[in-house]
Amino acid sequence: MNDNTLLYRQIHPCFVRYDEHNQDLRATSQAFYPSEVDHKISVYDGEQISAQDSWRHYTEVENLKSRGVMAVTPVECKQLMLPVIADGLGFPEHVSIDCSALTTRKQVENNAKRLRASANARGWQFRP
Repeated sequence: MNDNTLLYRQIHPCFVRYDEHNQDLRATSQAFYPSEVDHKISVYDGEQISAQDSWRHYTEVENLKSRGVMAVTPVECKQLMLPVIADGLGFPEHVSIDCSALTTRKQVENNAKRLRASANARGWQFRP
């Protein structure tokens, strides 16, 4: 994985809003909040799997809900001091964005907003 690899994030239907200006659906920052359990954001390695196949895996194999797929890159995470770890947890394409160094709610919110902005600027990588 290199600095510009697309890291695919599944966007839950609850974390999508309609943007009247762009006349399109956009992810909210909540889509980029880390898990409260392990303080990580789960993504798929775009060098190993396509956006569409990541969506299929998430919805059909993991049996979870996704409105579509957006992406951030390792370099965007590094700019926020968030390590990207290709850990293969559960499946070979799994990557974690480690947010454990974020110690306050405000830090989590700010980083989620920045990741959301990057993903929304890049646009949807796949929508069913």
